[in-house]
Amino acid sequence: MSAFQRSIGTAADWLDRVDPGTHRRIKGLRLVTAYGIAAALGTLQDVVRDVPGNVSLGYLAGSFALWASVSEARTTRPESARDLVLLSFAAAFGAILCALLARPLQLTGRAGPELVLVSGAFLVGYLKRFGILGAGLGSQIYIGELLAYGTHLAVADVRAILIAAVIAAMASVVPRMLSGPAERPAVTAALTPGPLPQAGQYSPEFFMGLQASVGALVIVALNGLIGLEESAWAITACTYVVAGSATGTIQRVRRRILGTLVGVPLGIACLPLAEHAPLLIWIVAALAMVIYAMALPERYDIACAAFAFTLIVTLAASGVHAIPLLAARAWETLLGGALGLAAAVCLFPLRPSTSGE
Repeated sequence: MSAFQRSIGTAADWLDRVDPGTHRRIKGLRLVTAYGIAAALGTLQDVVRDVPGNVSLGYLAGSFALWASVSEARTTRPESARDLVLLSFAAAFGAILCALLARPLQLTGRAGPELVLVSGAFLVGYLKRFGILGAGLGSQIYIGELLAYGTHLAVADVRAILIAAVIAAMASVVPRMLSGPAERPAVTAALTPGPLPQAGQYSPEFFMGLQASVGALVIVALNGLIGLEESAWAITACTYVVAGSATGTIQRVRRRILGTLVGVPLGIACLPLAEHAPLLIWIVAALAMVIYAMALPERYDIACAAFAFTLIVTLAASGVHAIPLLAARAWETLLGGALGLAAAVCLFPLRPSTSGE
């Protein structure tokens, strides 16, 4: 048996251990398909002709569809279709909110527009109290804000955002209808509510939102004082490491740091390939997102490594090759994780429920 055949066999064995029923692989293929359909529809001339030239409709719609598919976790197709539509428009709501507030917040200083991300960071934690759909809606609102902030959307782009949401809803529903009962969703820690509240106290999800938003506010202040290259990614890391207990947050921070330290160097090592063979690198990125979907419920470290790798190589394939800029996404992600940990430990620390994390 050749070394190549042994490698294929080892990879197949690993896939079977992580995903014995192939259900998560199917979800991974579904979210990649949703992104591809939405991105393709967003580039059609008949669709984009009335959209302002500064808006990448394909990127916006593809991102809405991708993360809606990640956050959706229903067992039946009608429920999944309903949630995917709601999640797509939740992302549009977040993007519109950021677009409307961007100009007024610029008056508060260099980091002013980032303040809108603080509201999204709070909702990621707080809306978990309303179950799986609530957790997904909070995450999508934040992602919509993040996309709008990163692409500098403004009031004039509201129509484009709504069109992107319609495209994303259609593009994410179609693959889910085809996957059918072959997919058995696993609820990730990011969609899991906090511990049960005690009588007379605020819900744990309120404190989870407060922890994430305070950490995000500190990052905004640091950006205003010293300037951070990729501060939005620090806010993102801070937001998503907060778990239902201080112990859970420590575990998520450790796994995110480990995954980032593996995924980013691998992505940077592939920069020459991204420059000379962009089609191949997009295929590899798609495979990495399938691994992301497989690993996310139980192996957050592998999921973070896969996503970090995908982020670096797709940026490179899109023309971003500056290593200092790409590296900034790594160390500022670590900064965000550390601040999220500090907030979870020092600011209203939560105890794990009896059922565990």
